[in-house]
Amino acid sequence: MEWYWAGALLIGSIISMMAIGIPVAFAFLLTNIMGIFVFSTGVSGLIQIVDNSTSLLTTFTLAPIPMFILMGSLFFHTGLAIRVFDALDKLLGRIRGRLCYLTVIGGSLFSTLTGSTMANTAMLGSLLVPEMTRRGYSKKMSMGPILGTGGLAMIIPPSSLGVLLASIAQVDVGRLLIAGVLPGFLLATIYAGMISFQLWRHPESAPSYEVEETSLQEKLYQIGVNILPMGLVVFMVIGFIVLGWATPSESASFGVIGVVVLAMARRALTWVAFKTSLIGTIRVAGMVFFILMNSTVFSQLLSMSGASRGLVNWATGFEVPAIVILAAMFLVLIMLGMFMDQVSMMLITVPIFYPLAGQLGYDLIWFSLIVLMSLEMSATTPPFGLLLYIMMGMVKGTTLIEVALAAMPFLFCDLILVIILVIFPGVALYLPNLMGGG
Repeated sequence: MEWYWAGALLIGSIISMMAIGIPVAFAFLLTNIMGIFVFSTGVSGLIQIVDNSTSLLTTFTLAPIPMFILMGSLFFHTGLAIRVFDALDKLLGRIRGRLCYLTVIGGSLFSTLTGSTMANTAMLGSLLVPEMTRRGYSKKMSMGPILGTGGLAMIIPPSSLGVLLASIAQVDVGRLLIAGVLPGFLLATIYAGMISFQLWRHPESAPSYEVEETSLQEKLYQIGVNILPMGLVVFMVIGFIVLGWATPSESASFGVIGVVVLAMARRALTWVAFKTSLIGTIRVAGMVFFILMNSTVFSQLLSMSGASRGLVNWATGFEVPAIVILAAMFLVLIMLGMFMDQVSMMLITVPIFYPLAGQLGYDLIWFSLIVLMSLEMSATTPPFGLLLYIMMGMVKGTTLIEVALAAMPFLFCDLILVIILVIFPGVALYLPNLMGGG
């Protein structure tokens, strides 16, 4: 069978199954079983591939995922998130549109503790949308910054999706996590600039109102009691990796310990909060591991059928600059995001795109960040961007078009960052290079 027919059969089967409502994990499982009998040696091939599929799950590469999920769950369910949010609110004072800026600052900080775009968006939406609505903010100004900032958790460590991408693509997890730090906070700065521009153009979209003035003593108290302790937890996650004091798995464990100790010090660690966080972690991590096992088999089948190598040879055979192929891969990810979730996109494209990127000479850590940026943008791309539907659930009576239009300026900010990363790859690679080994 020619490579293009093999690729069309495997990828087409998955897309068709998902289109009729079969869950992602089972769509991959059924396609893998079919592919084994088409491209392998039947039952003996099935046994061999099952043995190979479990090899990734039995390494420590994936250990950060459940730990980061648990850390974010504890951070939310113990009420520590509300404390940080309230502290930041008092520090901003009477700035016009302060709730929009609070979204960016708080969302950037929450991203370092949740590791999940959906959790980040839901948390920001539940905390801020009711207050913004009560203060007379327009829908565009209340939804847009939350949609943009919610996606920051995809690139700012500890990104659970980043760990998953690194595991599937077999790149260094620690280096990829750290690569997202500078671009993530640069993107937050660009978001703040976009908010300032929108407020300058339409000042009525965020009416000014009187807020209680906070004394210097109170501000210092909030910084010392609620913000600095969280900064210590962030350092335990990010700083330990950068300084080489801990692996990603160890730093994730330190992060969980930090949140637990902080919650105990605040007397906020209840049995209900701990149980809810633990059950949620088990459910999400179990789903991720099952999907990852199936994606490993899918990658082997693409290689076994010749589809991966055939596509790489075909794409590199064109007399076009490498940047054109990179742009094509970026657009493919954006278009796929209009119709499927981020995990499905990764499972389908990583076995094809990464060999191609390596053949073109791209640094795979840098390329992984470009992929994560495209995944972040696709999460707010209609008609099926997951973050759009989360926001629709937060703002009752709004339409998909209204939510998508609110997100559009922040998608433009994402595109600006992608262009910066292409022109100045050192923005992504500076911190990973400090770690050595690259």
